[in-house]
Amino acid sequence: MGWLAGVLILFFGLLASIALHELGHFSFAKLFGVRTTQFMVGFGPTMWSRRKGETEYGVKWIPLGGYIRMIGMLPPRKGDAPGKVRQISTGPWQGLIESARGAALEEVRPGDEDRVFYAKKWWQKLLIMFGGPAMNLLLSVVFFSILLMGLGTIQQQPVIQQVSDCIVPASQAAKVGSCPAGATPTPAKQVGLRPGDRIVSYDGRGISDYKGLQRLIRDSGGRTVPMVVRRDGRDLALNVPITRNSMYDLKDQDKIVNVGFLGITPTSALERQGPGAVARTMGDLTAHTAGALLRMPQKMVGIWNAAFSGKERDPNGPVGVVGVSRIGGDVAASHTLTGTEKVAYFVMLLGSLNLAVGLFNLVPLLPLDGGHIAGALLEALKKAFARVFRRPDPGYVDVAKALPVTYVMAAVLVVMGGLLIYADLVNPIRFNG
Repeated sequence: MGWLAGVLILFFGLLASIALHELGHFSFAKLFGVRTTQFMVGFGPTMWSRRKGETEYGVKWIPLGGYIRMIGMLPPRKGDAPGKVRQISTGPWQGLIESARGAALEEVRPGDEDRVFYAKKWWQKLLIMFGGPAMNLLLSVVFFSILLMGLGTIQQQPVIQQVSDCIVPASQAAKVGSCPAGATPTPAKQVGLRPGDRIVSYDGRGISDYKGLQRLIRDSGGRTVPMVVRRDGRDLALNVPITRNSMYDLKDQDKIVNVGFLGITPTSALERQGPGAVARTMGDLTAHTAGALLRMPQKMVGIWNAAFSGKERDPNGPVGVVGVSRIGGDVAASHTLTGTEKVAYFVMLLGSLNLAVGLFNLVPLLPLDGGHIAGALLEALKKAFARVFRRPDPGYVDVAKALPVTYVMAAVLVVMGGLLIYADLVNPIRFNG
């Protein structure tokens, strides 16, 4: 039951995020007077709906996204009579474009001339389309603020959990079960450090967090360093001969460096942080997520291999709605996490997912929101150019011309989504904790 509860928490959390994404679009569309006929969470056949005013609100059976239906998303071709499309086709793609224009114009009623999307000012169109991703980005900030400032995150403390017996290079640590014959005791072992000791000062500097202590230790290899530890309420002064050892680099875990070494493992505890930590975390995660989106084609090759050739699934690779829900179930069913830690994991997952969805939708390709944002910005640029060079107003940008690319992109997204669902079923990413 715990596993199922975790699945449902993540599933409905995603649905709520989708609904709020669409609410971002919907709010600005209503503000600027665009007639909006549908507000739907999901795709496919309708599970439930209710009409209020001119808008039908509902939930569909396939929970892989959502949409709002605004009239006039595709403009008539310039030079066409209002409300009509010329029945001229010079090829299959052109015929497809004109057919789509015609279907879009069928929704426009008399009196809707000022309520169609394409007729709005460029900045209004930009805000309408940016409203969705902006909602996801805002939700991500809210979730990570709750996580970091409210619940706290697991942080290493300057308190010793374990003292290593001997010096073993990082590259061999996983292969060595115990100290090999003739191994040198660690500096911590030599001076008698014990589990539970709190390091109060190191080399004359007060210690308040483990990260700062770790950097100081790594920078002091080959020196005997004065250190004060608190044990059973008493402060003990020690002189520790810091040696050097081959360790993994703190910034690049694939790189091994020769640095100062003490030989301790710190304890960890939930620790609340301030707004600065939220800003730093959002900056780091945004850069990481944007980089992952750029590497998406490469990552999807890995998903294919994991799905059809049984290769190990990349834990940092893409994951679909099924995979995310399964991770939620694993977290809820974990026997090693406390209740607070489980809540923290759920908040972190929802924050990360909203960040990924928000950034993905900003990719400047139709049918993503970023494609319409790019069209609005191009319209602004063309209008500014016309004003500077005193040329006639060029009017709206004809996004219908990009429909062939839109259909190809839509097909790619469907294939990617299907592949992710299949991989999440046959070779899922699992939470090990």
